[in-house]
Amino acid sequence: MSTNINLFSPYQLGELELANRIVMAPLTRQRAGGGNVPHQLNAIYYAQRASAGLIIAEATQVTPQGQGYPHTPGIHSPEQVAGWKLVTEAVHQQGGRIFLQLWHVGRISHPDLQPDGVLPIAPSAIAPKGEVFTYEGKKPYVIPRALETSEIPDIVEQFRQGAANALEAGFDGVEIHSANGYLIDQFLRDSTNQRTDKYGGSVENRARLLLEITEAVTSVWDSQRVGVRLSPSGTFNDISDSNPLETFGYAAQALNRFNLAYLHIFEALEADIRHGATIVPTSYLRERFTGTLIVNGGYTREKADSVLANNAADLIAFGTLFISNPDLPERLALNAPLNQPDPSTFYGGGEKGYTDYPFLELASK
Repeated sequence: MSTNINLFSPYQLGELELANRIVMAPLTRQRAGGGNVPHQLNAIYYAQRASAGLIIAEATQVTPQGQGYPHTPGIHSPEQVAGWKLVTEAVHQQGGRIFLQLWHVGRISHPDLQPDGVLPIAPSAIAPKGEVFTYEGKKPYVIPRALETSEIPDIVEQFRQGAANALEAGFDGVEIHSANGYLIDQFLRDSTNQRTDKYGGSVENRARLLLEITEAVTSVWDSQRVGVRLSPSGTFNDISDSNPLETFGYAAQALNRFNLAYLHIFEALEADIRHGATIVPTSYLRERFTGTLIVNGGYTREKADSVLANNAADLIAFGTLFISNPDLPERLALNAPLNQPDPSTFYGGGEKGYTDYPFLELASK
């Protein structure tokens, strides 16, 4: 049944009233300062985009061990908390809402990025295909070290502490990154999880880490300030599953017990289809998750409005369009021309391709 709801309809997300249904997706930009500390340039970037109904800030490692790329921010040191305060204060001054995405990359790392040059950790000792970006350039992925069962409570605690640090930093909520082939996704999928303990084998066991982390994070935050991101059809970072309908259908239903703020689904992209992914329809998860649903994946205004009008999702996340259009909601509302993004400046660097994209009134002069 079609409704009159569109991108510009307000939305009540728990206690938070969102001005529109446009979400800024979490976007890794690799522009943190020394010590992986956010700084003033990051605050300007996010404040420029505060007209989004909700900003989900970039993936942010909860531990030094969780880093997989140069210059990505953390949320595990006092300096990082102080740096993120610059960001949250700038966004709030512009009337925006901002969540932080909590992240651990697992095997998608390299000893060059790890404390003391140790091996990255993973559910099982299986190397991903491809190469990783280090401070010295691209290098082949290594075989990670499989976590001991006794070590997994420490991973859960890292997420809990990261959530507590995000609260101190002034965020409006947090999102648990369980997508895109990173650590929690590695535990969920049977291609990367070949464990024989209580965290491997059955789908219930493979989902255990996600649920334990969610329980820990919701012990810090009201559950209506916590979201989870999944990529059930994703193949990024050499990830796959033999039965993603079962795996992610179970995960979506199991998350209902927490009364979360939302479930955020990164939908299949053309690259996933080319890699032979089994597509998990968003409608399949919509039937199983009872709360707010965010979808992300190459949306246009027309497609977004259709999905919202037909109640197939509640909020729409935009990624690349927000990189090049800090005033994206205004441009979409006016059907105005969009700035074209410059992929060469997506990762690393300074102001160029980060805070220098023009606003509509400047672009028209």
